[in-house]
Amino acid sequence: MVRLSAAALSASPAELTPEVGVPGYDRSQLKAGIVHFGVGGFHRAHQAMYVDRLMNAGDAAEWGICGVGVLEFDARMKQVMDEQDCLYTLVLKHPDGTLEPRIIGSLIQYLYAPDDPQAVVEKLASPDTRIVSLTITEGGYNFDQITGEFMADTPAVAADLRPGAVPTTVFGLVTAGLALRRARGLKPFTVMSCDNIPGNGRVARKMFTAFARLKDPGLADWMDAEVHFPNSMVDRITPATTDADRELVRENWGIDDGWPVVAEPFEQWVLEDDFGLGRPPYEQAGVQVVDDVEPYEQMKLRLLNVGHQAIAYFGSLAGYRYAHEAAHDPLLVGLLRRYWQREGRPTLAPVPGVDLDAYTDELVARFGNEHVRDTLARLAAESSDRIPKWLVPVIRDRLAAGGEVDASAAIVASWARYAEGVDEAGEPITLVDRLAHSRHEAALAQASDPLAFLRDASLFGDLDAHPAFTEPYLRTLRVLHEGGARAALEDLLARP
Repeated sequence: MVRLSAAALSASPAELTPEVGVPGYDRSQLKAGIVHFGVGGFHRAHQAMYVDRLMNAGDAAEWGICGVGVLEFDARMKQVMDEQDCLYTLVLKHPDGTLEPRIIGSLIQYLYAPDDPQAVVEKLASPDTRIVSLTITEGGYNFDQITGEFMADTPAVAADLRPGAVPTTVFGLVTAGLALRRARGLKPFTVMSCDNIPGNGRVARKMFTAFARLKDPGLADWMDAEVHFPNSMVDRITPATTDADRELVRENWGIDDGWPVVAEPFEQWVLEDDFGLGRPPYEQAGVQVVDDVEPYEQMKLRLLNVGHQAIAYFGSLAGYRYAHEAAHDPLLVGLLRRYWQREGRPTLAPVPGVDLDAYTDELVARFGNEHVRDTLARLAAESSDRIPKWLVPVIRDRLAAGGEVDASAAIVASWARYAEGVDEAGEPITLVDRLAHSRHEAALAQASDPLAFLRDASLFGDLDAHPAFTEPYLRTLRVLHEGGARAALEDLLARP
Protein backbone atom coordinates (compact mmCIF):
# COMPACT_ATOMS: atom_id res chain seq x y z
CA MET A 1 0.00 0.00 0.00
CA VAL A 2 1.38 3.41 -1.03
CA ARG A 3 0.18 6.53 0.74
CA LEU A 4 0.02 8.99 -2.11
CA SER A 5 2.65 11.73 -1.91
CA ALA A 6 5.50 13.10 -4.00
CA ALA A 7 8.08 11.22 -1.93
CA ALA A 8 6.21 7.93 -2.19
CA LEU A 9 5.72 8.36 -5.91
CA SER A 10 9.41 8.93 -6.56
CA ALA A 11 10.63 6.30 -4.07
CA SER A 12 8.19 3.48 -4.82
CA PRO A 13 6.96 3.68 -8.40
CA ALA A 14 7.43 -0.06 -8.73
CA GLU A 15 4.79 -0.62 -6.06
CA LEU A 16 2.16 0.80 -8.40
CA THR A 17 0.63 -1.57 -10.90
CA PRO A 18 1.70 -0.81 -14.50
CA GLU A 19 -1.80 0.27 -15.48
CA VAL A 20 -1.61 3.37 -13.25
CA GLY A 21 -0.41 6.36 -15.21
CA VAL A 22 1.95 8.64 -13.31
CA PRO A 23 3.33 12.11 -14.06
CA GLY A 24 6.13 11.80 -16.59
CA TYR A 25 7.53 15.23 -15.80
CA ASP A 26 9.53 16.83 -13.03
CA ARG A 27 6.96 18.55 -10.80
CA SER A 28 9.72 20.45 -8.99
CA GLN A 29 10.29 22.45 -12.18
CA LEU A 30 6.67 23.60 -12.53
CA LYS A 31 5.53 27.17 -11.94
CA ALA A 32 1.96 28.11 -11.03
CA GLY A 33 0.69 30.11 -13.98
CA ILE A 34 -2.95 29.34 -13.14
CA VAL A 35 -4.76 30.09 -9.89
CA HIS A 36 -8.01 28.15 -9.62
CA PHE A 37 -10.95 28.89 -7.31
CA GLY A 38 -13.19 25.93 -6.53
CA VAL A 39 -11.02 22.80 -6.52
CA GLY A 40 -13.72 20.15 -6.50
CA GLY A 41 -14.09 16.89 -8.33
CA PHE A 42 -15.00 18.45 -11.64
CA HIS A 43 -11.96 20.72 -11.87
CA ARG A 44 -9.66 17.84 -10.98
CA ALA A 45 -11.30 15.54 -13.56
CA HIS A 46 -11.35 18.19 -16.26
CA GLN A 47 -9.21 21.34 -16.44
CA ALA A 48 -6.40 19.95 -14.27
CA MET A 49 -6.43 16.74 -16.31
CA TYR A 50 -5.97 18.68 -19.57
CA VAL A 51 -2.99 20.57 -18.12
CA ASP A 52 -1.51 17.29 -16.83
CA ARG A 53 -1.87 15.86 -20.33
CA LEU A 54 0.09 18.79 -21.75
CA MET A 55 2.79 18.41 -19.13
CA ASN A 56 3.19 14.75 -19.95
CA ALA A 57 3.74 15.78 -23.56
CA GLY A 58 6.56 18.09 -22.49
CA ASP A 59 4.57 21.32 -22.60
CA ALA A 60 3.07 23.77 -20.09
CA ALA A 61 5.69 23.68 -17.32
CA GLU A 62 4.85 27.31 -16.61
CA TRP A 63 1.13 26.52 -16.30
CA GLY A 64 0.99 24.61 -13.03
CA ILE A 65 -2.15 25.15 -10.96
CA CYS A 66 -2.45 26.73 -7.53
CA GLY A 67 -5.82 25.83 -6.05
CA VAL A 68 -7.69 28.18 -3.73
CA GLY A 69 -10.42 27.25 -1.26
CA VAL A 70 -12.71 30.01 0.00
CA LEU A 71 -15.53 28.21 1.79
CA GLU A 72 -15.48 26.46 5.16
CA PHE A 73 -15.81 22.97 3.69
CA ASP A 74 -12.69 23.59 1.56
CA ALA A 75 -10.58 23.13 4.70
CA ARG A 76 -10.78 19.37 4.24
CA MET A 77 -9.48 19.62 0.68
CA LYS A 78 -6.61 21.77 1.95
CA GLN A 79 -5.69 19.07 4.47
CA VAL A 80 -5.74 16.27 1.90
CA MET A 81 -3.87 18.24 -0.75
CA ASP A 82 -1.16 19.17 1.77
CA GLU A 83 -0.79 15.56 2.89
CA GLN A 84 -0.54 14.32 -0.71
CA ASP A 85 1.55 17.15 -2.20
CA CYS A 86 -1.52 18.00 -4.30
CA LEU A 87 -1.39 14.62 -6.08
CA TYR A 88 -4.59 12.64 -6.58
CA THR A 89 -5.89 9.68 -8.56
CA LEU A 90 -8.32 10.18 -11.44
CA VAL A 91 -10.25 7.02 -12.31
CA LEU A 92 -12.25 6.89 -15.54
CA LYS A 93 -15.10 4.39 -15.43
CA HIS A 94 -15.94 3.05 -18.89
CA PRO A 95 -19.40 1.65 -19.74
CA ASP A 96 -17.98 -1.87 -20.15
CA GLY A 97 -16.58 -1.80 -16.62
CA THR A 98 -13.00 -1.00 -17.60
CA LEU A 99 -11.21 1.24 -15.12
CA GLU A 100 -8.56 3.71 -16.24
CA PRO A 101 -6.48 5.16 -13.37
CA ARG A 102 -4.03 8.02 -13.58
CA ILE A 103 -2.22 10.10 -10.95
CA ILE A 104 -2.57 13.79 -11.83
CA GLY A 105 0.30 16.14 -10.99
CA SER A 106 -0.65 19.50 -12.50
CA LEU A 107 -2.00 20.86 -9.21
CA ILE A 108 1.11 21.99 -7.33
CA GLN A 109 -0.16 24.18 -4.48
CA TYR A 110 -3.33 24.70 -2.47
CA LEU A 111 -4.16 27.83 -0.46
CA TYR A 112 -7.04 28.07 1.99
CA ALA A 113 -8.12 31.69 1.95
CA PRO A 114 -9.69 31.87 5.44
CA ASP A 115 -6.32 30.96 6.97
CA ASP A 116 -4.30 33.56 5.07
CA PRO A 117 -6.22 35.77 2.63
CA GLN A 118 -3.17 37.93 1.98
CA ALA A 119 -1.24 34.90 0.73
CA VAL A 120 -3.98 34.39 -1.86
CA VAL A 121 -3.86 38.05 -2.88
CA GLU A 122 -0.08 37.90 -3.25
CA LYS A 123 -0.37 34.74 -5.34
CA LEU A 124 -2.84 36.51 -7.61
CA ALA A 125 -0.45 39.45 -7.89
CA SER A 126 2.55 37.27 -8.75
CA PRO A 127 3.99 37.91 -12.22
CA ASP A 128 3.84 34.12 -12.75
CA THR A 129 0.03 34.13 -12.47
CA ARG A 130 -1.49 34.68 -15.89
CA ILE A 131 -4.87 32.94 -15.64
CA VAL A 132 -7.41 32.80 -12.80
CA SER A 133 -9.93 30.05 -13.48
CA LEU A 134 -13.23 29.43 -11.74
CA THR A 135 -15.53 26.52 -10.94
CA ILE A 136 -17.52 28.25 -8.21
CA THR A 137 -20.94 26.77 -9.19
CA GLU A 138 -23.85 28.45 -10.92
CA GLY A 139 -24.85 30.25 -7.73
CA GLY A 140 -21.36 31.55 -7.05
CA TYR A 141 -21.70 34.52 -9.41
CA ASN A 142 -24.13 36.25 -7.06
CA PHE A 143 -26.57 37.76 -9.54
CA ASP A 144 -30.33 38.18 -9.52
CA GLN A 145 -31.94 35.49 -11.69
CA ILE A 146 -34.41 37.91 -13.28
CA THR A 147 -32.57 41.24 -13.56
CA GLY A 148 -29.13 39.72 -14.10
CA GLU A 149 -27.64 42.36 -11.82
CA PHE A 150 -24.98 41.82 -9.17
CA MET A 151 -26.40 41.48 -5.66
CA ALA A 152 -24.30 43.74 -3.46
CA ASP A 153 -26.41 43.19 -0.36
CA THR A 154 -25.63 39.52 0.26
CA PRO A 155 -23.91 39.41 3.68
CA ALA A 156 -20.46 38.15 2.65
CA VAL A 157 -20.25 40.51 -0.33
CA ALA A 158 -21.48 43.46 1.72
CA ALA A 159 -18.80 42.72 4.31
CA ASP A 160 -16.10 42.63 1.62
CA LEU A 161 -17.26 46.00 0.30
CA ARG A 162 -16.67 47.77 3.60
CA PRO A 163 -13.63 50.09 3.57
CA GLY A 164 -10.52 48.30 4.75
CA ALA A 165 -12.22 44.87 4.86
CA VAL A 166 -10.04 41.78 4.64
CA PRO A 167 -11.40 39.94 1.57
CA THR A 168 -13.26 36.67 2.18
CA THR A 169 -15.20 36.11 -1.06
CA VAL A 170 -13.94 35.22 -4.51
CA PHE A 171 -14.97 38.72 -5.62
CA GLY A 172 -12.99 40.39 -2.86
CA LEU A 173 -9.91 38.24 -3.37
CA VAL A 174 -9.78 38.46 -7.17
CA THR A 175 -10.33 42.22 -7.24
CA ALA A 176 -7.74 42.71 -4.47
CA GLY A 177 -5.26 40.72 -6.57
CA LEU A 178 -6.05 42.84 -9.62
CA ALA A 179 -5.73 46.05 -7.60
CA LEU A 180 -2.30 44.98 -6.38
CA ARG A 181 -1.16 44.12 -9.92
CA ARG A 182 -2.36 47.52 -11.13
CA ALA A 183 -0.49 49.26 -8.29
CA ARG A 184 2.69 47.34 -9.19
CA GLY A 185 2.42 48.09 -12.89
CA LEU A 186 1.66 44.49 -13.89
CA LYS A 187 -0.76 43.54 -16.62
CA PRO A 188 -3.92 41.78 -15.36
CA PHE A 189 -4.45 38.04 -15.46
CA THR A 190 -7.23 36.53 -17.56
CA VAL A 191 -10.34 35.41 -15.66
CA MET A 192 -11.55 32.09 -17.13
CA SER A 193 -14.96 30.87 -15.96
CA CYS A 194 -15.63 27.14 -16.33
CA ASP A 195 -19.12 27.08 -14.80
CA ASN A 196 -22.40 26.02 -16.39
CA ILE A 197 -23.80 29.48 -17.06
CA PRO A 198 -24.79 30.84 -20.48
CA GLY A 199 -22.11 33.31 -21.53
CA ASN A 200 -20.06 32.48 -18.44
CA GLY A 201 -17.23 34.80 -19.45
CA ARG A 202 -19.61 37.70 -20.00
CA VAL A 203 -21.29 36.98 -16.69
CA ALA A 204 -17.95 36.83 -14.89
CA ARG A 205 -16.92 40.15 -16.43
CA LYS A 206 -20.15 41.80 -15.37
CA MET A 207 -20.12 40.49 -11.79
CA PHE A 208 -16.47 41.00 -10.95
CA THR A 209 -16.46 44.45 -12.51
CA ALA A 210 -19.68 45.37 -10.68
CA PHE A 211 -18.05 44.41 -7.38
CA ALA A 212 -14.94 46.40 -8.25
CA ARG A 213 -17.01 49.45 -9.22
CA LEU A 214 -18.58 49.48 -5.78
CA LYS A 215 -15.15 49.13 -4.19
CA ASP A 216 -12.95 51.25 -6.46
CA PRO A 217 -14.42 52.81 -9.65
CA GLY A 218 -10.96 53.43 -11.07
CA LEU A 219 -10.09 49.75 -10.74
CA ALA A 220 -13.37 48.84 -12.45
CA ASP A 221 -12.53 51.09 -15.39
CA TRP A 222 -9.11 49.43 -15.68
CA MET A 223 -10.71 45.99 -15.55
CA ASP A 224 -13.20 46.94 -18.25
CA ALA A 225 -10.38 48.03 -20.50
CA GLU A 226 -7.71 45.44 -19.71
CA VAL A 227 -9.04 42.16 -18.26
CA HIS A 228 -9.99 39.31 -20.61
CA PHE A 229 -12.92 37.03 -19.70
CA PRO A 230 -13.18 34.19 -22.25
CA ASN A 231 -16.37 32.15 -22.53
CA SER A 232 -16.15 28.39 -22.22
CA MET A 233 -18.21 25.21 -22.23
CA VAL A 234 -17.13 22.24 -20.14
CA ASP A 235 -18.51 18.71 -19.99
CA ARG A 236 -17.67 15.55 -18.07
CA ILE A 237 -19.99 13.70 -15.69
CA THR A 238 -18.17 13.65 -12.36
CA PRO A 239 -20.03 12.25 -9.34
CA ALA A 240 -19.02 13.10 -5.80
CA THR A 241 -16.23 10.94 -4.40
CA THR A 242 -17.41 8.25 -1.99
CA ASP A 243 -15.70 5.96 0.50
CA ALA A 244 -16.33 3.17 -2.01
CA ASP A 245 -14.20 5.07 -4.53
CA ARG A 246 -11.38 5.39 -1.99
CA GLU A 247 -11.60 1.67 -1.31
CA LEU A 248 -11.61 0.94 -5.06
CA VAL A 249 -8.32 2.81 -5.44
CA ARG A 250 -6.80 1.00 -2.45
CA GLU A 251 -7.92 -2.49 -3.48
CA ASN A 252 -7.23 -2.29 -7.20
CA TRP A 253 -3.95 -0.39 -7.27
CA GLY A 254 -2.63 -0.27 -3.70
CA ILE A 255 -2.92 3.54 -3.47
CA ASP A 256 -4.08 5.18 -0.26
CA ASP A 257 -5.63 8.37 -1.66
CA GLY A 258 -7.66 10.60 0.65
CA TRP A 259 -9.61 12.21 -2.17
CA PRO A 260 -9.52 10.47 -5.55
CA VAL A 261 -11.93 11.57 -8.24
CA VAL A 262 -13.96 9.34 -10.57
CA ALA A 263 -15.50 10.34 -13.89
CA GLU A 264 -16.91 9.05 -17.14
CA PRO A 265 -14.51 8.71 -20.09
CA PHE A 266 -16.29 11.39 -22.14
CA GLU A 267 -14.66 14.83 -22.03
CA GLN A 268 -15.29 18.11 -23.79
CA TRP A 269 -13.98 21.63 -23.37
CA VAL A 270 -14.83 24.38 -25.84
CA LEU A 271 -12.92 27.57 -25.12
CA GLU A 272 -12.94 31.05 -26.60
CA ASP A 273 -9.46 32.17 -27.63
CA ASP A 274 -9.41 35.42 -25.63
CA PHE A 275 -6.43 35.63 -23.28
CA GLY A 276 -4.41 38.66 -22.25
CA LEU A 277 -1.17 37.04 -21.06
CA GLY A 278 -1.05 33.86 -23.11
CA ARG A 279 -2.42 30.41 -22.34
CA PRO A 280 -1.38 26.77 -22.40
CA PRO A 281 -1.55 25.14 -25.86
CA TYR A 282 -4.89 23.64 -24.89
CA GLU A 283 -5.74 22.54 -28.43
CA GLN A 284 -2.83 20.09 -28.27
CA ALA A 285 -4.60 18.37 -25.36
CA GLY A 286 -7.95 18.03 -27.12
CA VAL A 287 -9.61 21.32 -26.20
CA GLN A 288 -11.71 22.92 -28.94
CA VAL A 289 -10.37 26.49 -29.09
CA VAL A 290 -12.91 28.54 -31.06
CA ASP A 291 -14.00 32.09 -31.84
CA ASP A 292 -17.59 31.58 -30.63
CA VAL A 293 -18.50 29.22 -27.79
CA GLU A 294 -22.21 30.03 -27.63
CA PRO A 295 -23.62 27.34 -29.96
CA TYR A 296 -21.77 24.59 -28.08
CA GLU A 297 -22.67 26.08 -24.71
CA GLN A 298 -26.38 26.30 -25.49
CA MET A 299 -26.33 22.74 -26.80
CA LYS A 300 -24.78 21.43 -23.61
CA LEU A 301 -26.87 23.45 -21.15
CA ARG A 302 -30.19 22.92 -22.88
CA LEU A 303 -29.71 19.25 -23.77
CA LEU A 304 -27.34 17.60 -21.27
CA ASN A 305 -27.94 19.78 -18.22
CA VAL A 306 -31.69 20.03 -18.63
CA GLY A 307 -31.68 16.30 -19.40
CA HIS A 308 -30.14 15.68 -16.00
CA GLN A 309 -32.89 17.75 -14.35
CA ALA A 310 -35.51 15.80 -16.29
CA ILE A 311 -34.45 12.46 -14.83
CA ALA A 312 -33.47 13.78 -11.40
CA TYR A 313 -36.88 14.69 -9.98
CA PHE A 314 -39.06 12.16 -11.79
CA GLY A 315 -36.52 9.42 -11.12
CA SER A 316 -36.20 10.25 -7.42
CA LEU A 317 -39.97 10.35 -6.93
CA ALA A 318 -40.26 6.95 -8.63
CA GLY A 319 -37.75 5.43 -6.23
CA TYR A 320 -34.56 5.45 -8.27
CA ARG A 321 -31.38 6.67 -6.61
CA TYR A 322 -28.85 6.59 -9.46
CA ALA A 323 -28.82 8.25 -12.86
CA HIS A 324 -28.12 4.98 -14.67
CA GLU A 325 -31.25 3.40 -13.16
CA ALA A 326 -33.40 6.26 -14.40
CA ALA A 327 -31.71 6.29 -17.81
CA HIS A 328 -32.68 2.65 -18.39
CA ASP A 329 -36.39 3.35 -17.75
CA PRO A 330 -38.23 3.68 -21.11
CA LEU A 331 -40.60 6.28 -19.70
CA LEU A 332 -37.78 8.54 -18.58
CA VAL A 333 -35.94 8.04 -21.86
CA GLY A 334 -39.20 8.97 -23.56
CA LEU A 335 -39.32 12.19 -21.55
CA LEU A 336 -35.75 13.00 -22.52
CA ARG A 337 -36.32 12.40 -26.20
CA ARG A 338 -39.61 14.35 -26.27
CA TYR A 339 -38.00 17.32 -24.54
CA TRP A 340 -34.89 17.24 -26.71
CA GLN A 341 -36.71 16.86 -30.02
CA ARG A 342 -39.69 19.16 -29.51
CA GLU A 343 -38.43 21.81 -27.10
CA GLY A 344 -34.69 21.93 -26.44
CA ARG A 345 -33.34 21.44 -29.97
CA PRO A 346 -35.67 23.94 -31.70
CA THR A 347 -34.13 26.73 -29.57
CA LEU A 348 -30.56 25.98 -30.68
CA ALA A 349 -28.53 27.66 -33.40
CA PRO A 350 -26.55 25.31 -35.67
CA VAL A 351 -23.63 23.77 -33.80
CA PRO A 352 -20.54 23.49 -36.03
CA GLY A 353 -19.43 19.91 -36.55
CA VAL A 354 -22.09 18.36 -34.30
CA ASP A 355 -24.80 15.87 -35.33
CA LEU A 356 -27.50 16.51 -32.70
CA ASP A 357 -29.14 13.12 -33.29
CA ALA A 358 -25.85 11.42 -32.48
CA TYR A 359 -25.24 13.81 -29.58
CA THR A 360 -28.55 13.02 -27.87
CA ASP A 361 -28.11 9.29 -28.49
CA GLU A 362 -24.73 9.55 -26.79
CA LEU A 363 -26.32 11.42 -23.86
CA VAL A 364 -28.67 8.50 -23.21
CA ALA A 365 -25.67 6.15 -23.23
CA ARG A 366 -23.67 8.43 -20.94
CA PHE A 367 -26.52 8.80 -18.45
CA GLY A 368 -26.87 5.02 -18.47
CA ASN A 369 -23.23 4.25 -17.55
CA GLU A 370 -23.86 2.11 -14.46
CA HIS A 371 -20.22 2.16 -13.36
CA VAL A 372 -20.13 5.93 -12.84
CA ARG A 373 -22.96 5.64 -10.27
CA ASP A 374 -23.94 9.28 -10.43
CA THR A 375 -26.65 9.97 -7.88
CA LEU A 376 -29.96 11.62 -8.68
CA ALA A 377 -29.57 13.58 -5.44
CA ARG A 378 -26.47 15.26 -6.89
CA LEU A 379 -28.31 16.10 -10.09
CA ALA A 380 -31.26 17.52 -8.15
CA ALA A 381 -29.11 19.72 -5.91
CA GLU A 382 -29.09 23.53 -6.20
CA SER A 383 -32.12 23.52 -8.48
CA SER A 384 -32.84 27.18 -7.74
CA ASP A 385 -29.56 28.05 -9.43
CA ARG A 386 -29.97 25.60 -12.30
CA ILE A 387 -33.56 25.59 -13.55
CA PRO A 388 -33.70 29.40 -14.03
CA LYS A 389 -30.44 29.40 -16.01
CA TRP A 390 -30.90 26.23 -18.05
CA LEU A 391 -34.60 25.49 -18.54
CA VAL A 392 -36.47 28.77 -18.08
CA PRO A 393 -34.72 30.30 -21.13
CA VAL A 394 -35.91 27.35 -23.22
CA ILE A 395 -39.46 27.87 -21.99
CA ARG A 396 -39.34 31.57 -22.82
CA ASP A 397 -37.98 30.89 -26.30
CA ARG A 398 -40.67 28.31 -26.99
CA LEU A 399 -43.47 30.53 -25.70
CA ALA A 400 -42.23 33.43 -27.83
CA ALA A 401 -42.26 31.15 -30.88
CA GLY A 402 -45.69 29.75 -30.07
CA GLY A 403 -44.11 26.33 -29.59
CA GLU A 404 -44.79 23.37 -27.34
CA VAL A 405 -43.63 23.45 -23.68
CA ASP A 406 -45.34 20.34 -22.27
CA ALA A 407 -42.13 18.47 -21.42
CA SER A 408 -40.51 21.56 -19.93
CA ALA A 409 -43.61 22.20 -17.84
CA ALA A 410 -43.52 18.58 -16.68
CA ILE A 411 -39.90 18.95 -15.55
CA VAL A 412 -40.73 22.06 -13.52
CA ALA A 413 -43.79 20.31 -12.06
CA SER A 414 -41.63 17.35 -11.06
CA TRP A 415 -39.30 19.75 -9.23
CA ALA A 416 -42.31 21.27 -7.47
CA ARG A 417 -43.45 17.81 -6.36
CA TYR A 418 -39.88 16.81 -5.37
CA ALA A 419 -39.58 19.95 -3.23
CA GLU A 420 -42.42 18.68 -1.04
CA GLY A 421 -39.65 16.63 0.56
CA VAL A 422 -41.02 13.08 0.39
CA ASP A 423 -41.06 10.51 -2.43
CA GLU A 424 -43.89 8.22 -3.47
CA ALA A 425 -42.85 5.54 -1.00
CA GLY A 426 -43.00 8.01 1.87
CA GLU A 427 -39.21 8.26 2.13
CA PRO A 428 -37.85 11.71 3.01
CA ILE A 429 -36.07 13.78 0.38
CA THR A 430 -33.30 16.07 1.60
CA LEU A 431 -33.39 19.31 -0.35
CA VAL A 432 -29.91 20.65 -1.09
CA ASP A 433 -30.55 24.16 -2.33
CA ARG A 434 -29.73 27.69 -1.22
CA LEU A 435 -33.51 28.31 -1.23
CA ALA A 436 -34.44 24.95 0.27
CA HIS A 437 -36.72 26.39 2.97
CA SER A 438 -38.67 28.74 0.70
CA ARG A 439 -38.96 26.13 -2.07
CA HIS A 440 -40.25 23.57 0.43
CA GLU A 441 -42.77 26.04 1.84
CA ALA A 442 -43.96 26.92 -1.66
CA ALA A 443 -44.30 23.25 -2.55
CA LEU A 444 -46.41 22.56 0.53
CA ALA A 445 -48.62 25.53 -0.33
CA GLN A 446 -49.62 23.83 -3.59
CA ALA A 447 -52.40 22.05 -1.71
CA SER A 448 -54.36 25.32 -1.55
CA ASP A 449 -52.70 27.25 -4.39
CA PRO A 450 -51.60 24.95 -7.25
CA LEU A 451 -49.41 27.69 -8.77
CA ALA A 452 -47.67 28.54 -5.48
CA PHE A 453 -44.35 27.05 -6.59
CA LEU A 454 -44.25 29.29 -9.69
CA ARG A 455 -44.96 32.53 -7.88
CA ASP A 456 -41.32 33.36 -7.12
CA ALA A 457 -40.56 35.92 -9.81
CA SER A 458 -36.83 35.77 -9.01
CA LEU A 459 -36.82 32.20 -10.35
CA PHE A 460 -39.61 32.10 -12.94
CA GLY A 461 -40.42 35.68 -13.88
CA ASP A 462 -44.03 35.80 -15.02
CA LEU A 463 -44.41 32.18 -16.15
CA ASP A 464 -47.36 31.80 -13.76
CA ALA A 465 -49.26 34.26 -16.01
CA HIS A 466 -48.81 32.25 -19.23
CA PRO A 467 -51.63 29.71 -19.73
CA ALA A 468 -49.62 27.99 -22.48
CA PHE A 469 -47.20 27.01 -19.71
CA THR A 470 -49.42 26.79 -16.62
CA GLU A 471 -51.97 24.47 -18.23
CA PRO A 472 -49.53 21.61 -18.98
CA TYR A 473 -47.73 22.37 -15.70
CA LEU A 474 -50.91 21.99 -13.64
CA ARG A 475 -51.91 18.88 -15.57
CA THR A 476 -48.63 17.13 -14.77
CA LEU A 477 -48.67 18.32 -11.16
CA ARG A 478 -52.17 16.95 -10.69
CA VAL A 479 -51.24 13.55 -12.13
CA LEU A 480 -48.07 13.47 -10.01
CA HIS A 481 -50.20 13.90 -6.89
CA GLU A 482 -52.96 11.53 -7.95
CA GLY A 483 -51.06 8.77 -9.73
CA GLY A 484 -47.35 9.30 -9.24
CA ALA A 485 -44.37 9.83 -11.50
CA ARG A 486 -44.95 6.92 -13.85
CA ALA A 487 -48.57 7.92 -14.43
CA ALA A 488 -47.49 11.51 -15.10
CA LEU A 489 -44.90 10.36 -17.63
CA GLU A 490 -47.38 8.07 -19.35
CA ASP A 491 -49.86 10.95 -19.56
CA LEU A 492 -47.20 13.27 -21.05
CA LEU A 493 -45.97 10.76 -23.61
CA ALA A 494 -49.52 9.96 -24.72
CA ARG A 495 -50.14 13.57 -25.73
CA PRO A 496 -49.96 14.28 -29.48
